[in-house]
Amino acid sequence: MVKIRPSEITPEHVYLSRRDFLKGAGALASGSLLLAACGGGVATALSSADDAMQPESSASTDELGDPVNSYTDITHFNNFYEFTPDKTTVVDLVGNFRTSPWQVEVGGLVHNPKIYDLDDLTGFEKEERVYRLRCVEGWSMVIPWNGFPLARLLEDVEPMADAKYVRFETLYDPDVMTNQQSPWYVWPYVEGLRIDEAMHDLTLMATGLYGKSLPAQNGAPIRLVVPWKYGFKSIKSIVKIDLVSEQPTSLWMASSPNEYGFYANVNPDVPHPRWSQAKERRIGEISRRDTLLFNGYADEVASLYPDMSPSIFF
Repeated sequence: MVKIRPSEITPEHVYLSRRDFLKGAGALASGSLLLAACGGGVATALSSADDAMQPESSASTDELGDPVNSYTDITHFNNFYEFTPDKTTVVDLVGNFRTSPWQVEVGGLVHNPKIYDLDDLTGFEKEERVYRLRCVEGWSMVIPWNGFPLARLLEDVEPMADAKYVRFETLYDPDVMTNQQSPWYVWPYVEGLRIDEAMHDLTLMATGLYGKSLPAQNGAPIRLVVPWKYGFKSIKSIVKIDLVSEQPTSLWMASSPNEYGFYANVNPDVPHPRWSQAKERRIGEISRRDTLLFNGYADEVASLYPDMSPSIFF
């Protein structure tokens, strides 16, 4: 089992103290965080050119009335460990990452295994979902995703009765995704869900954001979005999905099992082993806000977890 070196992980209080969030400008000092690969982005100073290029979303807020983060926020600070643990430089390292052609193989315990290409995936009816993203590191965003419920894909392959979990796998291409040459992680990136979590209507296969195709640094061409879980569950650049009978071991479980568990449901009352999760920093805001149980989606998903023990959160 590979253990992450202490130098690979930044304590939350150091992470937060290094960065002052500037209200209005949404500026964030650059720097490196070395924690779970959550996805999404943080605020950067917007120039007039950035403003001119800003695409439009059909929704300006989430269902709680909080404004969506800008396209620049979302696409210029990213957790994508396959390229680098330095969030501010992911956008500069994805130029050689080709996301077309692309295939996603779906198999395992299914009656109708398939290999989907991009045309197949775009054939699923798309919709916009404005979701909150809560990173285990203590920051959050509001993102207007475009995609389709994972349930539609799973129904297409017809799961067998003994399929209890869904295992996801990211592309492994260390020549392009050069940080996959690092020995400190168990590559390729793997994540998993219980099948009832995967079939839940909130669970999204995202193929875009802000009405545009998904940028490479955000997990193109297709990624998972599970809004009630910490962001590292939302695996990027998926090439393989298997329905299985045993609980999958994710990359973060394999690399740091004492800090990252299978469920990773957002709960302000269950701390990460090294910091509280009671508060979060919404990108673009100065003050911290209260973390919501299940990231604010408790009404929709709490019934999945009748046993509210801490083990279902970490």
